[in-house]
Amino acid sequence: MTLTRRDHSLTGPESAVAIERGLSDAAWFQPSIDAGVLRELQQRSDGRAARDTVLWLALLLVAAWVAWWSLGVDGVIWAQAIPAFAVYGALYGGAADARWHECGHGTAFRSRWANEVVYNLACLMLWRGPTLWRWSHHRHHTDTIIVGRDAEIAYPRPTSLWRAAWMFTHIEGSARLITRLARHAVLGLDADARDLIPEHDRRRAVWEARTIVGLMLAVVIWSILIGSIVPLLFLGLPTVYGGWLMVFFGITQHAGLQADVLDHRLNTRTVMMNPVLRFLYLNMNFHVEHHLYPSVPYHALPALHGAVGDQLAPPLPSTWAAYREIAGALRHQSQDSEWEIPLQVPDVPGSSHERIDVGEQLWVRGAGAQVTLVRVDDLDVGEVRRVDRDGDTFVLCRVSDDEFRLVDGMCTHARVHLAGGALLVSGERCELECPKHNARFDVRTGEATRAPGRHALRCYTIDVVDGRVVTDFSDQVDHDALGERS
Repeated sequence: MTLTRRDHSLTGPESAVAIERGLSDAAWFQPSIDAGVLRELQQRSDGRAARDTVLWLALLLVAAWVAWWSLGVDGVIWAQAIPAFAVYGALYGGAADARWHECGHGTAFRSRWANEVVYNLACLMLWRGPTLWRWSHHRHHTDTIIVGRDAEIAYPRPTSLWRAAWMFTHIEGSARLITRLARHAVLGLDADARDLIPEHDRRRAVWEARTIVGLMLAVVIWSILIGSIVPLLFLGLPTVYGGWLMVFFGITQHAGLQADVLDHRLNTRTVMMNPVLRFLYLNMNFHVEHHLYPSVPYHALPALHGAVGDQLAPPLPSTWAAYREIAGALRHQSQDSEWEIPLQVPDVPGSSHERIDVGEQLWVRGAGAQVTLVRVDDLDVGEVRRVDRDGDTFVLCRVSDDEFRLVDGMCTHARVHLAGGALLVSGERCELECPKHNARFDVRTGEATRAPGRHALRCYTIDVVDGRVVTDFSDQVDHDALGERS
């Protein structure tokens, strides 16, 4: 029986140990899935996301009106206001978390601007600096529940049931958030933030912290000037008193499961929930599936579960079942910090720990003269195909009936193959999205168009000759002229 509290900071000794053990930026288990099925599931929809976002905002406004109406004369708070503000707070400080998450991945809406608007709004509501939390979540997906690498481990061991219950008040959690924002606004980024955020984004992160702190101070001053707490009840404090819903969902994701393993089936949990909870949580109850394929939008996660569910641990049948499992695990871990839920996962024939890479693979031999990659009729519009040649790897994309593109195969942020990513066409823009962290690259120019991608991909000449797609692998674009995109 062991009671050891490990150092979860990103700059402590555990980080170096994780890197030495090969647990950082490692290859993870991947289930088997048909490339065509995955490509269909990766499609985004402005209509579906707009409907769900408008419904959430409408419920939030109705709850705000009811809460205002429930106040007594001259803003005196009556007892009947408590349930009204409880609902408002849950929609504000709880349901906003799922919107922050999905729009942060850039998968909720098809339109980038819509994802960014909702993401930044949710960041403000939740006291999260947009840049810091974007990079923090990239790391969470790279090194999920790897001690010393993942900044989003919410329940470090040993964690008692009493401490877990206290976290539902979100008093401690929100205090940490606003204190860290104030520290970044006044003193600059702390060591963990500097470890997460590349140098080119650090100044932006500081100014975001100053903006959020400044807005919160403005609400505090407003309340002081009118001699009433009411402004804070609607703007700011819902992050605290409504945060219980965020904790209610968040604890189901990883609590009690295994640390320092390279298999999301062992450190992440899928829980079957009712339609109301799924709406509030945007289907993030399918959390194993989300970690396996972050490029699949929230509305397609149930279908993704249907496609790969037989290769995962059985999902828990209800939220109640999940909480029973978590309570038992935390009780064990309060007495033995090395204890973990002993999950059994299916053997998947032919599977291994590999980078995300789905679909048929082409091997091309020879150099110099043009070589055939594929017959035109063998590649559908919107399809991507991995191409390997003499130790180099590429991605072939069919953008339209008569347009093919060939680019470098590895993401320039982390060594993840782009062949498992989504090809996103919108107007003049045609982007290939990394399947691990949602970085994007323009396949016509190679330019990195979305963080965490920064360096451009090389693009190569493509011709169509007698119904065949051919190339000589010569550069099509002056890569150095593109430079870097912050």
